[in-house]
Amino acid sequence: MPQAVRPAADFQVTSIDYAAVSPVLVVAIAALVGVLVEAFVKRELRYRVQTRVAVLGLLGAFAAVVTCASNSWVSTAAGAVVVDGPTLLIQGALLVLGVMSVLTMAERFDSAAPDAFTQSASSAPGSHGESLALRVGATTTEVFPLTMLSMVGMLMFPAAGDLVVMFVALEVLSLPLYVLAGLARRRRLLSQEAALKYFLLGAFSSGFFLFGAALLYGYSGTVRLAGISSAIGTSVGLDGLLLPGAFFLMVGLLFKIGAVPFHSWTPDVYQGAPTPVTGFMAACTKLAAFGALLRLLYVGLAADRWSYLPALWAVAILTMVVGAVLTVTQTDMKRLLAYSSIAHAGFILVGVLSFDRSGVVGTIFYLVAYGFMTIAAFAIVSLVRRGGSEATTISQWSGLGRRHPVTAAVFSFLMLAFAGIPLTSGFTAKFAAFYPAVAHGGGMGTVLAVVGVLCSVVTAFAYLRVVGALWHADHDGSTAEVVMPSVASTVAIALGVTITLVLGVFPTPLLDLAGRAATFLP
Repeated sequence: MPQAVRPAADFQVTSIDYAAVSPVLVVAIAALVGVLVEAFVKRELRYRVQTRVAVLGLLGAFAAVVTCASNSWVSTAAGAVVVDGPTLLIQGALLVLGVMSVLTMAERFDSAAPDAFTQSASSAPGSHGESLALRVGATTTEVFPLTMLSMVGMLMFPAAGDLVVMFVALEVLSLPLYVLAGLARRRRLLSQEAALKYFLLGAFSSGFFLFGAALLYGYSGTVRLAGISSAIGTSVGLDGLLLPGAFFLMVGLLFKIGAVPFHSWTPDVYQGAPTPVTGFMAACTKLAAFGALLRLLYVGLAADRWSYLPALWAVAILTMVVGAVLTVTQTDMKRLLAYSSIAHAGFILVGVLSFDRSGVVGTIFYLVAYGFMTIAAFAIVSLVRRGGSEATTISQWSGLGRRHPVTAAVFSFLMLAFAGIPLTSGFTAKFAAFYPAVAHGGGMGTVLAVVGVLCSVVTAFAYLRVVGALWHADHDGSTAEVVMPSVASTVAIALGVTITLVLGVFPTPLLDLAGRAATFLP
């Protein structure tokens, strides 16, 4: 006998609060408009149109975030999307940092080196096609819609209320970055190698995440984070699926934040990718990934945290120590900032693992502060050139302060912020992340904070070495020069430096805002 068909009344149409997801929709529309611009707008007009579409789209989405913040927090799409305080604060920060990134990508120097991107991404390095594209003055304007598509995934990542949406957001933010990493104008082979390595890292991340999601679905019978949390302690006979599932999920996210031992090839990617793209990845991808990790740990897996906390403690310590030690050994500026990024990921994990509301506040503050100083630092790196290419070797920066004192002073200030010197956002951020660990993390939290302080001292040596090179006389005849930045890059650098200073001197407004927004909806 055929089974009876269930009545249609059992199926319900999922309602979606379009106002709550409007920031994502605005950026997605801007990305699609950018694709149409590539198809229909004349080549000589694409650059101006694309930059305006991208900036206006991000600003429009930021206005939508402000509007959503004035309304009630909601869980929509059957709980698949959660728009609460942490979501809105992280989305707002992502959009501001996205505007800064787009401005740095829009940099145009002169006819000899029009931008940081190759003129013909589909052509082999040194081929006739690439030479022809250079002669006709082609520009890689598709970087703008690719950046916007990646931003769509970043905005969805911290808002994901279930594992399926979180995985889709992970893929949407990652796929455009694989392409962007391979578009460097100079050292094309190194850039293409970086793109391949980043793709392989992303494949590992996605594989671990999916396997963990499957195990947790088998454990709880749902992919919703709230449902998984409710199932912890009540699913009889399936406890063997919980810890492995949580482990593989966290591994997938730890790949994205660059935590040790999941950091392999991250410095290679940072070095080979176009410098504006490196800044975008270092700031925005880390912010989005930590937003997703916070929601996973504080909403989905908080009830079982004592099972996996020892492993995360070990990861945090390894990340801080390995990142700090290898930062000191670097001779390339981009690789130094890459290992610095790894060390900072460990510092941020200290705040995350306090499992207290103040830890959420400190984590978000640290991510915002780090994002502004990072994009500004990479924007300056893209301006320092020697022989038509970026002068990324630290020795080539020797004596730069005598020839270009303003640029050297700004970069020195950013290095001091990375080191956590008082009156910069870096000092306030470290205090905001370490204090919750000491106050609420127990004995192990204090150990993590002490390790963080010691590693901060180690990394400070690397940053101060860079500052010393900037103002020390160049004995090797280095002739690195700073090209005149456009208005776009000037605005991005000025905004990053200003916010770094303001958050160091007057951090209270952002801390208060984060404090009011630090509660997760289930």
